[in-house]
Amino acid sequence: MKIVLFGATGMIGTRIATEALSRGHEVTAVSRSGRAPEGAAGGTGVSGDAADAKAVAELAAGHDVVVSAVSPPRDGSDPLEPFTALYAALLDGVRASGVQRLAVVGGAGSLLVGEDTKLVHTPGFPEIYKQEALTHDAVLTSLRTVDDLDWVYVSPAAEIAPGERTGTFRLGGDHLLSDADGRSRISAEDYAVAFVDELERRATSRARITVAY
Repeated sequence: MKIVLFGATGMIGTRIATEALSRGHEVTAVSRSGRAPEGAAGGTGVSGDAADAKAVAELAAGHDVVVSAVSPPRDGSDPLEPFTALYAALLDGVRASGVQRLAVVGGAGSLLVGEDTKLVHTPGFPEIYKQEALTHDAVLTSLRTVDDLDWVYVSPAAEIAPGERTGTFRLGGDHLLSDADGRSRISAEDYAVAFVDELERRATSRARITVAY
């Protein structure tokens, strides 16, 4: 596949690039700096802004799939309006590029705990991550109205951090997955494995999946 990856130098974007390249896919790694992801040998780093629809269209043209690993800021500002505007521009750019497949690195806060309670609304959800989680949730809500692109939104477990690539994990849908000890976790490396698996298999269309141990 020819993959164009926005947000390629972040924690998760870097690992998706590394995983995809290790399987022989071509990766155009887009970031504001234009740097190739650290450790992702063989990727092409280019400068670009996911909030610029024209730039997205030009960079995405000729690829098989657009991957968005961009995330809301954690600088204390309210990211909701600017980030949802960024996604509106990104979607416009993808449409203009002619690429039909869009895969999005999502958040865990919108996952359901029980019948209709989202993780972000549960007692004890870390306040520092709440606005970021609500912003990711707004993006998912917006995506669910999109019927002219073949999109997939991939939520990690509640805890995600750099770790080991084991290749062993579980997949789910809209509900939070937890292990036998009640923890919901995944390494960034195994999240990337599941993400690239989905790019290859195209098992999900216009829906959210989640990955956890």
